[in-house]
Amino acid sequence: MKKIYLILIYLIMAVSTFAQTQTNSKADVIKRNNGEELKGKIIRITDVEVSFVYEGETAEYVIKKSDIAQIVHSSGRIETISQNSSPAETRQKDQVAMTASPADHHNKIAILPFTFLMDNQPGAEAIGLKAQQDAFALLSQHSAGYTILDPRTTNAMLIQAGATRDKMIGFTMKNICDILGVEYVIEGTITQNKGYQTSYTSTSDNSSVKRDNADKVKGISSYGSSSSNAVQRFDVSVSLQIYMDNNASIYNESHKAFFSNTDGSYNGPLEYLLKRAPLYRK
Repeated sequence: MKKIYLILIYLIMAVSTFAQTQTNSKADVIKRNNGEELKGKIIRITDVEVSFVYEGETAEYVIKKSDIAQIVHSSGRIETISQNSSPAETRQKDQVAMTASPADHHNKIAILPFTFLMDNQPGAEAIGLKAQQDAFALLSQHSAGYTILDPRTTNAMLIQAGATRDKMIGFTMKNICDILGVEYVIEGTITQNKGYQTSYTSTSDNSSVKRDNADKVKGISSYGSSSSNAVQRFDVSVSLQIYMDNNASIYNESHKAFFSNTDGSYNGPLEYLLKRAPLYRK
């Protein structure tokens, strides 16, 4: 009887060992963006790359995370690394139909502070911030299917990431989209140049004659006054660019105000461009 028990114990141990060996020998699978599958063992995973050894080999290979779509671990756990991006031409035609999820940028828009130029020289930043707010207010009313990041949040996130105005040139639009977590970035420039001056001049003269009782002229007095006023007029134009999170430019247009004005208002050209932008919905 003891022999039977011993045999059963040995069988159980053998089956357990075999199952454990089978589990340990199960390979990790890396699925690349191009559809290729790599089987082997994952050595380590960092923020930007995956170290990997093929089955039956000892050489260690490093694969960029940006080239990997998914990892199926030997335990059965599935880890999604990146989303495949469609070509820019295709995505432009599919602006509203895409379903967004918290993990991606789809249908999310950010508007950067506008650049303001006065006579082709950097002008007041306050005007650029005001134009950013005006563009947000207008587009928010016509953005069916999109989520627009509010300007305060946009500006705070850029500053925290070091993408300040003086350093912005060092960031690609993909970098900016990644910082803000959006699919589209709107960038604009307002240019205000001094135009002609309108001058007004007015004069007035007044004379009085003094006479005596015999109605003889005793004297003549006169005085006059003049005033002038000059009004400066401005030529204003706005340029607007829209970029996607793959650095593709999908809109790049400029518009000049039909008439010069005295207050340098940019609202007309800005509204004209936004209404013709691919993200605008009537």
